[in-house]
Amino acid sequence: MQFSGGKRRKLKLAGDLRNSCYPHSLQFYLKPPSENISLMEFETLAVDRLKLLKAVENLGVSYVKGTEQYQTKLEAEIRKLKFSYRENLEDEYEPRRRDHISHFILRLAYCQSEDLRRWFIQQEMDLLRFRFNILPKDKIQNFLKDSHLHFEAISDEEKTFREREIIASSPSLSGTKLELESVYKIPFADALDLFRTRKVYLEDGFAYVPLRDIVAIILNEFRAKLSKALALTARSLPAVQSDERLQPLLKHLSHSYTGQDYSAQGNTGKISLDQIDSLSTKSFPPCMRQLHKALRENHHLRHGGRMQYGLFLKGIGLTLEQALQFWKQEFIRGNMDADKFDKCYSYNIRHSFGKEGKRTDYTPFSCLKIIVTNPPSQGDYHGCPFHHSDPELLKQKLQSYKISPGGINQILDLVKGTHYQVACQKYFEMIHNVDDCGFSLSHPNQFFFESQRILNGGKEMKKESIHPETSQPKPSIQKNKDASSALASLNSSLDIDMEGLENYFSD
Repeated sequence: MQFSGGKRRKLKLAGDLRNSCYPHSLQFYLKPPSENISLMEFETLAVDRLKLLKAVENLGVSYVKGTEQYQTKLEAEIRKLKFSYRENLEDEYEPRRRDHISHFILRLAYCQSEDLRRWFIQQEMDLLRFRFNILPKDKIQNFLKDSHLHFEAISDEEKTFREREIIASSPSLSGTKLELESVYKIPFADALDLFRTRKVYLEDGFAYVPLRDIVAIILNEFRAKLSKALALTARSLPAVQSDERLQPLLKHLSHSYTGQDYSAQGNTGKISLDQIDSLSTKSFPPCMRQLHKALRENHHLRHGGRMQYGLFLKGIGLTLEQALQFWKQEFIRGNMDADKFDKCYSYNIRHSFGKEGKRTDYTPFSCLKIIVTNPPSQGDYHGCPFHHSDPELLKQKLQSYKISPGGINQILDLVKGTHYQVACQKYFEMIHNVDDCGFSLSHPNQFFFESQRILNGGKEMKKESIHPETSQPKPSIQKNKDASSALASLNSSLDIDMEGLENYFSD
């Protein structure tokens, strides 16, 4: 792909040739684009693709993936941004071309760090899942072939011969007739996830996978290929960054995925140490509430817990001096010598504030990072309770938080479907007595700030001394009218997030 300063001359291709370039509304992006495009189009495609992936992220934590609401909202976003989404639509060449080129542009921006790669892969996987779920059945085999996936649908005769074994081994087929379901013969090594959970029939080195289960295998293949491609892109990035036209654009793109920065800047000194106990029960998300309780009871946290909780406290306004005092007081209560704390732990706290080592000012962990990295082991209290806790233990925890039995069942159903951020958002709505929180939850510090906004009647949190024993009366909260307000808020915040980037490109 080459770039020029002027406008790109569009190639006029005959109908058959246009269709052969992009035969499907989804793809594995196996071949990079080879045409020339202008810098203006490069910038436009990059911004539009980023808008799309941010919409995918926001909708993924506002609605359960795969539901009718989620599908409808995401389809509307894709259509608005003029990307491809359905087969059998007339003149799909340009939307599919935009989709292809924009994906490779963002690869350049999002290969630069582990966090960027993780975020990019997750959103691209969710987008592929959506497109595959609406792919017509008669197009699936051709898509698999074009994606170099050697999965063949078995014949009706073979299906009838193995019907009993396939139905018995595939829980997803419960109550359905196999003759109405496509079944694919897949090499055993490609279906290990289904095999581990005993959800597939195996014979002679092949797995017989129903259509409704094959999407998980396709996503695993896509993740592996994209992860490898991003690693290769990162190696060649220095050559791209040497181009003075592209380097600043890629830098701004990579800094635009996180939305609001939940670092301590702007919040420093807004809370005092004697507020923390009270705030932990009112405004902390379950992951931080769990860590605070464990720290108060055990007077110690392991490294993973100290990092997760320490950066969260930094993000809600604890200063370096307050942090050193907070951790030292608690560890000393556990019979630790003050000198030992100064020698073994104060350096790490100063390091997290950017005062030691590389002088990196670390920011609080996002929900995605907590969920997918550094899972807790025995004796640890970090991680996401909705993802890492045993369901029965999670149920007991929610009961202790005074969540109603009906609310607990709703949350556990979301957890069972692996919708961890949606479950946390549901918890937020229940403890704040609102029908719709009006935002997409993606960060523990976002949970805290939105909680304080509601509890303080929409005003910023004020610094005041609140003793742990003092119980604060809960203000009455007007319930939101319906889910449409949440989507309106989502769209407006997305436009604001992207405004700075678009202004930069238009300069």
